[in-house]
Amino acid sequence: MPAAAYPPDPSPRPLVVSRDDDLLDDLLRVLAAAGTEPEIAAGGPALRRAHREAPLVLLGADVLGTAAVRGLGRRPGVVVVARGELPAAEWAAAVEVGAERVATLPDDEGWLLSRAVAAVRTPVDRGWLVAVGGGCGGAGASTVAAALAVAAAPGVLLVDADGWGAGLDLLLGAERLEGLRWPELTGLRGRVSGEALRACLPEVAGVHVLAAARSAGPALPEEAVRAVVEAARAEGSPVVVDLPRPGPAGACATTHAVLAEADLALLVVPARLRAATAARVLVTGPGSPWSAAQLVVRPVAGGLAPAEVADVVGRPVLAELPHDRSAVPRGERGEPPAVAPRTPLGGVTRRVLARVREAAA
Repeated sequence: MPAAAYPPDPSPRPLVVSRDDDLLDDLLRVLAAAGTEPEIAAGGPALRRAHREAPLVLLGADVLGTAAVRGLGRRPGVVVVARGELPAAEWAAAVEVGAERVATLPDDEGWLLSRAVAAVRTPVDRGWLVAVGGGCGGAGASTVAAALAVAAAPGVLLVDADGWGAGLDLLLGAERLEGLRWPELTGLRGRVSGEALRACLPEVAGVHVLAAARSAGPALPEEAVRAVVEAARAEGSPVVVDLPRPGPAGACATTHAVLAEADLALLVVPARLRAATAARVLVTGPGSPWSAAQLVVRPVAGGLAPAEVADVVGRPVLAELPHDRSAVPRGERGEPPAVAPRTPLGGVTRRVLARVREAAA
């Protein structure tokens, strides 16, 4: 059969570059466990093509100084693999080729397996990200965030980014469910498995919730929040983040990081002059991460009209949240927010979800 009659390989393969037979055996075993078979190349056009196209490049420490490897240039997704400690000269060579990590076998075999699985996994559409904050204290941002997560379920991740908020799981009635909270996860950094993350969190009403603790603690590390959000989105899961109200020094690093990646930023603002003015200060402050936010306005008897709130704040109103008599008692009883089509929160969540899906498309 002529070569053209063979169907193309539907999934790109990792590239392995090494002349060390023992190292090759180890890498083949790890990649087989990841469900893939690599392409092995030592030089020439085949090496350059595979280096350009492979989802993951594994360079043996034995080839770091070769002319073929030095001529490849830098690219993401390169890992140097060694059997034992790497000499200082080879560390410099690993930096030169742009390696994201030097993996030492057998100690780093588990990490290498996870990295290979992530590289060859069938691509999925990234999950969208909505960040919710209050234009003033007590605006109801946490309730809106929880309602959005319930409306987007199943499979959504609700992240409580306010370390001083006593735990967003209380709004969902999940405070007694087994699972990890922020105190156990503040050390997360870099690449994290979204599937493993969701599996270790409490789940209620189809929402996986990562909540703060009920005891006072430090502000949540930006790196940990980034790792959690990216892990879920990379797996295709939607993410809703409930952000803290800015302190005297302004928005924290975590708020800046989340809003920089958000598909949609929402500010919940009661329709009172002071609340709208406070939201304006938040939106228009120098370098404010909220400058592109859209508003969810809560009408107040005798207060401003939604159009007047938009005029004061200087940002458009995406949705109006009518008074919901059930919101407070449901929250106090630990019942998830009501998001049925005819409920006040149901109307808001439909508008918001339609907009974020449009923005993320």
